Amino acid sequence: MSQPAQATEFFGKTYGEAMSLLVEARDYLTHREPIDRGALVVEDRLRCCSETMRLTSRLTQVMAWLLAQRAVHEGEISLARALDGHNPLAALDICMRDEATDKLPQRLASLLDRSRRLYIRVARLDELARRLV
Repeated sequence: MSQPAQATEFFGKTYGEAMSLLVEARDYLTHREPIDRGALVVEDRLRCCSETMRLTSRLTQVMAWLLAQRAVHEGEISLARALDGHNPLAALDICMRDEATDKLPQRLASLLDRSRRLYIRVARLDELARRLV
């Protein structure tokens, strides 16, 4: 398989994984998270709210980066323009943090873990892309 085909396949898998995780997170946060949060003690509720914001931030930033790269791949913008002046992964210190999830609902903990792994992968791709320009 040629390098561009491999890149397209890799991008497609990453994009598909991000979309799937985004939909799963949306469904959880809309339907189940309020129930799970209500069963927690006050301190853990606050932590749950904080971690749901981290989850949302990670997924929003990943999707922004992937959509910009998709525009590059489609020839709508240059790679330099996609990376110049706008960094969708600007909150690295917040999104890369790996907090203990032992007192959080299991489904939220799973979403946090998977979103962090995806965020790390996309951050590495961003670093590689920035070396190209």
